[in-house]
Amino acid sequence: MIAAPRTILHVDLDAFFAAVEQRDDPALRGKPVLVGGSVARGVVAAASYEARRYGVFSAMPMAEALRRCPQAIVVPHRFERYHQASRQFTAILGDYSPLVESLSLDEAFVDVTASRALHGDGPTIARAIKGRVRAELELCASVGVAPTKFAAKIGSDIDKPDGLRVIEPDGLIPFLHALPVSRLWGVGKVTQERLTELGLTTIGDVARFPESVLCRRLGTSLGQHLAALARGEDARDVVSESEPVSIGHEETFDVDLSSADQLAPHLIEQSDRVAARLRAADLRARVVMLKVKHADFRLVTRRRTLDDPTSDGGRISRVALDLAGELDIGDHGGKRTRVRLCGVAVSGLEARSAPRQLALDEPIREKGERLGDTLDQIRRRFGDAAVQRAILTDRDDGDPSRG
Repeated sequence: MIAAPRTILHVDLDAFFAAVEQRDDPALRGKPVLVGGSVARGVVAAASYEARRYGVFSAMPMAEALRRCPQAIVVPHRFERYHQASRQFTAILGDYSPLVESLSLDEAFVDVTASRALHGDGPTIARAIKGRVRAELELCASVGVAPTKFAAKIGSDIDKPDGLRVIEPDGLIPFLHALPVSRLWGVGKVTQERLTELGLTTIGDVARFPESVLCRRLGTSLGQHLAALARGEDARDVVSESEPVSIGHEETFDVDLSSADQLAPHLIEQSDRVAARLRAADLRARVVMLKVKHADFRLVTRRRTLDDPTSDGGRISRVALDLAGELDIGDHGGKRTRVRLCGVAVSGLEARSAPRQLALDEPIREKGERLGDTLDQIRRRFGDAAVQRAILTDRDDGDPSRG
C-alpha cells in the first residue's frame, strides 16, 4: 500500500517586525518603516514593503538603507512585542496540528496530513490560518502548501505579501523545474556560479544533469543533496518545536562606552528584558552569560552558574554587573578600552514549576520573582514604559542623541 502524499504548510508572517510596529502605531501605516538599532552602525532587522520598493532589505546596513530611502522612519526593536505576537502565532498553528516546527519568530512548518479529516484539505487550512492571523493578530501571513518542506517554503515566498501558493503532488516537478537554481537550499553565490559554469540555470537543468558529474564538481554531499531536491525528493519530517536552550538580549551603541558606570544601566535593562522573557515562557535559568565587544572588535564572554535557577531580573543583573567588573573598561595605565556592544543571556533553563532546593534566602528570592510577575502584569496593561528602574530614567551613556 502506497502512503498518501503529505500535506505540509510553510507559514510566514510578512515583514514581521515592521508589521507589528505599523499595527501598534497607526501613524506608521502605509509609510516606509525600518526596524533596527543604531542609525550609524546598526543593520536593518526588518523593512516594511513600502521601504522595500526602494531596494531596502533585511541585514542591510542602516546607513545604506537610509541613503536609498531617506524618508524612511527608523524605529527601535521591541522584542517583547515580537515574542508576544510570535507566541500567539504559534498557538494558532497549534490549533490545526501538533506538528509545528518553528524556524524563527515569524515562520513555521505545519504538517497537517493527519488534520485533513477534521479541518479540511491543505488550502482550506491555509486560508483559515491566514484569516485568523489577520483577525486575531492584525498581521498578514503568506502560506505555501506542498507535499515537501522544500516546496512549501518556496511556495510561501513566491507570492509575498499575503500570498497563498498550492503545489499539488502531481504539479511538484513542473513547479520546481521552472525555478532558478538559486531557489535550491544550499545554493549560495559561489555554488550558483559553479552551476552556471556547467550550464545549469534552472532546477530542471540540475535534475537532468548527471548526478555523478555534479558530485565531482561540487563534492559528494552537496551534489547528492542538490540532485535529490531537484528531483522533488525531500523526506524530512516536520519536527515539533523544541524548548529554547538560551535567552538573551544585546545592544550595539551609537557611541562607544568609555566606563563601567556607563555600561551598568544597559546591563540592568538587558537583564530585566531577559528575565521578562523567562517569566513569559514560564522558565528559570541557572547560568548567566555576559558578552562584551570592544571598540577594536575584540569579543569577551564571561559566564557564571548560579546555586539555584532564577527568573528575577535583579538577581540576573547583579551577576552580569559582577562579571563586567572583571573586565578592564575605561582608562587604565594609559590604555583606553571602549565598549561597542554588550549583551546578557541565560541558559540552563528549566520550568518554573520544577522543584527547587530550599535556601536561607528563600523569602528574598521569592520576593524578587513575585515582583517581576507584578511588573509584567503592569506592563501588559499599561505598556512597556509604564514602570522603569530609576537608574534607567537618567542615564548618561555617552550618546549625544539621548536627552
